[in-house]
Amino acid sequence: MTLKISNRDARRLWLTKQGLARQPAGALDADRLLSNLEEIGFVQLDTIRVIARAHDHILWSRNQNYREGMLDELVKDRRAFEHFTHDASVIPMDYYPYWRRQFGRMQAFFEKGRWREAMPSPRESQAILKRIEKEGPLSTRHFEAQAKKTKHAWGRPPHKYALDFYWYAGVLSTCHRRNFIKHYDLAERIIPGALRAKKISDAAQVDWLCTNALARMGFASEGDIQRFWDAMVLAEVKAWVKKRRKDLIDVEIDGADGAFKGIAFASIEDEVAALKAPTSRLRMLNPFDPVIRDRNRLKRLFGFDYRIEIFVPAAKRQYGYYVYPLLEGERMVGRIEAKADRKQARITVENLWWEPGVKPTPARRKKLDAELDRIARFIGARDIEWNSAKK
Repeated sequence: MTLKISNRDARRLWLTKQGLARQPAGALDADRLLSNLEEIGFVQLDTIRVIARAHDHILWSRNQNYREGMLDELVKDRRAFEHFTHDASVIPMDYYPYWRRQFGRMQAFFEKGRWREAMPSPRESQAILKRIEKEGPLSTRHFEAQAKKTKHAWGRPPHKYALDFYWYAGVLSTCHRRNFIKHYDLAERIIPGALRAKKISDAAQVDWLCTNALARMGFASEGDIQRFWDAMVLAEVKAWVKKRRKDLIDVEIDGADGAFKGIAFASIEDEVAALKAPTSRLRMLNPFDPVIRDRNRLKRLFGFDYRIEIFVPAAKRQYGYYVYPLLEGERMVGRIEAKADRKQARITVENLWWEPGVKPTPARRKKLDAELDRIARFIGARDIEWNSAKK
């Protein structure tokens, strides 16, 4: 049997699963923040701060009582840890036993890759670990070294390659960040002993990863499941689907540009039946938000063709350097280019584009102004200035 799901219901389910269908309000303490993090699975870290850094913006979008630094406290309190999904991310600490295979995968990847020639010698690498063992958490700034010249090196000194290699391999873990600079410590001093001692087979780890990816998406292709955590290969997902076939049903989604197929747990029928209309507020989403991150899924569901253009030469950009998608209810209605000057406590709107067929009605403009006011309060800005943009 193939369950057919309308485009409206598919959008609503995806937004509900990712915490964007409800009002982003309510008291927020460490427990509630951790629940928000568990709901979306992980949050991507990013250094760029045009208005706010990606991880802070993503969590603020789900509860606007969130304040910058609250995620750092979860890591400091050992309730979450940092590692690599499709990029550097913060992950709930309880997921650690299911992440061991990722340490091995990343270690093997870098041992075979071009990092090998940029790494310091084994003796020097061990000396770096010994220094952290003796002195406690250290950042790359605590080491002095010149970048090793190789045809592949990216201008990093050898100790930085060693620190990152041990971090990817799970030998080191992030203790904390100061001014967003990572401080490394031995994983055995960061990760609770009970979690380090918990042994889970590789097959069980794959089952957990696939199960939890699909649960957070509602419906997905095998490729969607693989890309969610990026901690297994597609062949492993295909084998998991075959093994769990009795628990899954086929679905056909009415996409923005035609139907597409996927799989879901049998419970999806009840979940679709229980769906409610999402909040009608207009939100500025971060380019790295989970709902935006998978560009193919975004386009299939919402008909929203989005590309981040930070690495595109200015003359070749279609929109701008850092452009925020605009979500209203269950529709992507536009995109806005805005930046913050924190010293001047000001947000400047550089440009605004409404999607084809979206009318900039007074009510919609009022919603956008309200969202700009909210994000200004979030970062402590007092003024919003419109540059060449036209509402």
